[in-house]
Amino acid sequence: MAAVSTRRVALGTLAGGVVWGIWSTVINMVILAPKYAEAQKQNLFLVEPRYPLFIAYWFVMLFLLTYILTWVYVSVRSTLGPGPITALRVGLLVGFMSGFPLSLSLATWAPFSRAIPLGWMLDLWVGAVLATLVSAWLYKEA
Repeated sequence: MAAVSTRRVALGTLAGGVVWGIWSTVINMVILAPKYAEAQKQNLFLVEPRYPLFIAYWFVMLFLLTYILTWVYVSVRSTLGPGPITALRVGLLVGFMSGFPLSLSLATWAPFSRAIPLGWMLDLWVGAVLATLVSAWLYKEA
């Protein structure tokens, strides 16, 4: 088994995290922004966040998730083989785990539009796939 290149893991994490951050921004600031405004008008969403630094926390979390995804990809490539198919599998599986369960619950029980949890699910699921594909593309063994 080849040694893990921690430098390439860090590079993949950085690039994948940037891609995920861009995707998340498009989902939340472009696609979901009107839905958020409507939910705020109906008092179903807070106008001000409980955590003033939420956006910073969110992007840090995306980079941490990308780091985890990169390590999972590096770990399974010896059994599933390196390349985009393995990265796609990892991104789809981890993205499903991170995005689907809570979004299903919110779409079922929350009083705001079901489009919001759908957007959140796509943010996490598609973002995980994109981040894993990018980090896998940049990863080369030590």
